[in-house]
Formats: sequence, C-alpha cells, structure tokens
Amino acid sequence: MAPTLILIRHAEALHNLTKDYQIHDPELTENGHAQVQELRENLIKHPVAQNAGLIVTSPMIRTMQTAMGALDWLIERGVKIEADAGWQENSAKPCDTGMPGAAGALAPKFPKVDFSSLDPVYPDKRSPAGSHYFCTRNAILNRGQASLRRLRDRPEKVIIVVSHSGFLRLGVTGCFYLNADYRIFDFEEEEPLGGEDGMTPQIRLRQWEETKEKGGGMGKSWKDMVELGSGLPDEMPN
Repeated sequence: MAPTLILIRHAEALHNLTKDYQIHDPELTENGHAQVQELRENLIKHPVAQNAGLIVTSPMIRTMQTAMGALDWLIERGVKIEADAGWQENSAKPCDTGMPGAAGALAPKFPKVDFSSLDPVYPDKRSPAGSHYFCTRNAILNRGQASLRRLRDRPEKVIIVVSHSGFLRLGVTGCFYLNADYRIFDFEEEEPLGGEDGMTPQIRLRQWEETKEKGGGMGKSWKDMVELGSGLPDEMPN
C-alpha cells in the first residue's frame, strides 16, 4: 500500500520577508523560526505525523532548518531524514539555487541529514546536465512525477516532505501553501498519460478533507486550486 504524504512548505525565509530574490539560498528569519515551533507543536499532536517513517527535505537551507526544527522529535526517535534534490524550488534565481557541493558544505551544519543519495548535479539548473531541474513546464511536471513515484514505491506508511510553495503547487498538488503550512495526501490509482501535450500527470494525489477544507493543516493557506504546470515557461528563462 502506498504511503500517506504530509507535504510541508518551509517557514518564512529572508527572501520572503525582503523580496530580495538575489539572496543565495537564504536562511529562515526570526519569524520563520517562530513559525517552525508553531508547526512543531501542531505536528507533534497529529496522529498521522506520529506514524511517520521517513522525512524527505529539499537540500536548501530554509527547508532543512524547517525540517530539523519542526521534526526533531521524530529524528530523535530514529526516523531517517534525507536530502532529495527533486524537491527543490522551481526557479534558477539565487534564492532558489542551492549551495555548490551541498553535501560537503552543509553536512557539518546539518549532521543528521543524509546527503548520501543527493543527485551530484545539484544545484545545477542551467546546464544540459541539470536539465531535469530546469524551470520549464515539462521539466517541473516530470520532476514532480519522478519525485512522487520514488515515494509511492517506498515501504513506509507515512512520509513527511519539506519543500517549497512553487514546486508543491505547480509540480505536485495544485494547492497553495503559505509558510510553515502543510497538507496531507494519499496516492490515487495511476492513470495513463493524456492530453494534447502528453503531460497530464500519471500519478495523482487525493488530499485529505481535513487539510483541504481548513486551508492547510495550520489553516493558513488559500483554498484555491490551480492547474499543474500553469504559467510555467516552455523555455528556460535567462
């Protein structure tokens, strides 16, 4: 049976506050750290989160800070936390581009995060080698499918993912996520590819009514839905 997913957006980071998207791989703000504690208090009481058997995080600083702060109680229990480039943010702006040599550079700061399976091409989003991570409609939809497929085939009953609003919304779920909010999903039956461009998602998720009606597990997020891939460019932006 496929696992239940808890998909979390990171807490407020410096670029969210300042709107300066030239900050390279920004850290959480003071308010962001407070949001992490609020999220922690919510999740630690949630029976689904209590059953988590794996934590997956984008390798970016703000997501790992969120994961380590909000889910420390699971990590202390022995739940593995691993960095996965598939869950990084969409754009190639500095704020959405990770640190070169992330495993070596960040492992000392995040010693409990397993970087062993991190794609060695990370954080490349511009060269042909990094084409899987391009900020284009096809690349992001394909990355969303690949990321979901890896989790669907895992044995854990519940998996928690800490990622980013753009990728979660446009590449995975069609839902909005405000900072430090989350939604819970189950996998639906796999559907064949379709649509004129052949990019209709093959793997679909069904959101729990609990987080759908409330506007996220924290009740902070907009309830509107968008089409996966909507508004994304066909060609890689400069």
